[in-house]
Amino acid sequence: MKRYTVEKRKIPSTGRDIKILVFRPTVAKKDAAHTAGVLWIHGGGYAVGMAEMAYFSRPLALVKKYGAVVVCVDYRLSVEQPYPAALEDCHAALCWLRDHAAELGVNPAQLIVGGESAGGGLTAALCMYERDKGGVQIAYQMPLYPMLDDRDTDSSRDNHAPVWNTKRNHAAWKLYLKGLEDIPPYAAPARQTDYRNLPPAYTFVGDIEPFYCETLTYIDNLRAAGVEASVDVYPDWYHAYDMFFPFKKKARAAIAKFEAEFVSATEKYFREQNN
Repeated sequence: MKRYTVEKRKIPSTGRDIKILVFRPTVAKKDAAHTAGVLWIHGGGYAVGMAEMAYFSRPLALVKKYGAVVVCVDYRLSVEQPYPAALEDCHAALCWLRDHAAELGVNPAQLIVGGESAGGGLTAALCMYERDKGGVQIAYQMPLYPMLDDRDTDSSRDNHAPVWNTKRNHAAWKLYLKGLEDIPPYAAPARQTDYRNLPPAYTFVGDIEPFYCETLTYIDNLRAAGVEASVDVYPDWYHAYDMFFPFKKKARAAIAKFEAEFVSATEKYFREQNN
């Protein structure tokens, strides 16, 4: 028997409807108080990618192994519409997850947001946005090797690693930030100056990829603000190594650690919704 079901839905966002994929375990947990709802945001430099990337990234195992309900959002890409379209769509999907928690059998006090690469950047941005606007209460965040800083860092400057490098990074940010003069932290989360009261976080990153420095800085800033946050660094890993080589021993170990951190978070972190 297949361990999960998937349903495509259309939900309203700013100015248009967007597609989401809803992954649910075939056998739901008996107690919804112990079922986490996860919004997973795909990567692709804000410019490419799709919700179906869930099939070969990290979220599907959270459904099959741990009984979570995962919503993946097909946000508008920067080649179609630059910031803030993607953030608006992620916010709409998160609100939908909160508002349909009872239907989905999810504990509304345990909503988790995660994503890889640009999806990790949108994870961080969404956490900041919801905090500042008094919106959805996010219990935990998992922004994997997140794309956070439009400015060069020591690791993103003159980087020629496989998959993602300085040239691609500059081009992607130029598309996403098109038309902006003053860049807010909701667009480039590394520009944030106040990290207080953001959700606890876990991430991992490779030490030869462009996002190495900005990932470590993000975790350091959360910790300095009193937020529980941790990061695992994997030597000689380039961008999205776990997605390209999930069968390799060191990738399997990283994936197992990610899943263990998810399970630990579901036991520790809860945030009641305001309404």
